Amino acid sequence: MPTPTVAPTATVIIKPAGRALDLDLPSLWRHRDLLYFLVWRDLKVRYKQMAIGAGWAVFQPLLTMLIFTAVFSGMANIPSNGVPYPIFAFTALLPWTYFAQAVSRSGNSLVNNSDLITKVYFPRLIIPTAAVLSPLLDFAVSFLLLLGLMLWYQVQPTWGLLALPLFLLLCVATALAVSLWLSALCVKYRDVGIVIPFLIQIWLFASPVAYPVSLVPAEWRFWYSLNPMAGVIEGFRWALVGTASPDFNVMAVSAGVVVLLLVTGTAYFTKTERTFADLA
Repeated sequence: MPTPTVAPTATVIIKPAGRALDLDLPSLWRHRDLLYFLVWRDLKVRYKQMAIGAGWAVFQPLLTMLIFTAVFSGMANIPSNGVPYPIFAFTALLPWTYFAQAVSRSGNSLVNNSDLITKVYFPRLIIPTAAVLSPLLDFAVSFLLLLGLMLWYQVQPTWGLLALPLFLLLCVATALAVSLWLSALCVKYRDVGIVIPFLIQIWLFASPVAYPVSLVPAEWRFWYSLNPMAGVIEGFRWALVGTASPDFNVMAVSAGVVVLLLVTGTAYFTKTERTFADLA
C-alpha cells in the first residue's frame, strides 16, 4: 500500500524589524484584506443605531461654518479673499474636519485594539492606517455639500480643481504622519490619549481655517508654514474656489514638513512596534 504524501506547510517566522524604515511591504500586501475589514468595521460601529447616520458628516462642518461666519465674518470682519465667507470657511473645514477625525480615531487605535494585537500577528501599521482611511467617507459626503453651497453662492470652480487629488493625498499623508507618532506614543504614555482632543482644538486656531494666511505677519510666515495643515488648507482653497495669489511658499514648506513627519513617524513606529503587545 503506497504511503500517502503530506503537503508541505508554510513556515512563518515573526521577527522584529531590522531597520528603522523596514515596513515589510510584502506582509502589508498579504494582509490587505484585514485593512479593508478594519475600515468597514469602523464605519459600521460609527453609524450603527444612529438616526441621522452619515448626516453627522454634514452637520458638524456645517454648524462650525455657521458659527465661524457669525463670529469671524459678522463680528470680526475677517476678509475672505474675495469669495463668500461661508464658502471660504467650508473649503478649509473640509480637509480640517477629515484631519481632526483621522487623528482622533487613530491616536488611540492601538490601545483600543489591544486584544487583537496581543493575540494575532499582523503588521501593526494596518491599525492606524485603517483609522486614517475610514473618515474619507465623511469627507466625500461633506464634499457634496460644498458643491451644493458653491452652486447656491454661484461660485464656479477653476481649473485648479484638477489638482485637488494631490492636496487630498497631502492631507491624508499629514494625518497618517501625525497618527503614527501619536498612536505609538499612546501605547507607552496613556496621557497622550487625553492630550489629543486638546491638541486638535489648539491646532484648529493655529491653522488658516477661519482666516486667510495673508493676515499672518510676513516675518512670522515661515514659522507659520511649519504647520503642515497650513499648506493643505491653502491648497484646498486655491483648488476649489481659485483664491487669488495662493502662497506657494507656505504650501512648499508645509509639504516638506509632512514628508519629514512621515519618515520620522514611520521610523519611530517600526522601532517601537515590537513592544506593543507587552504594553497595550
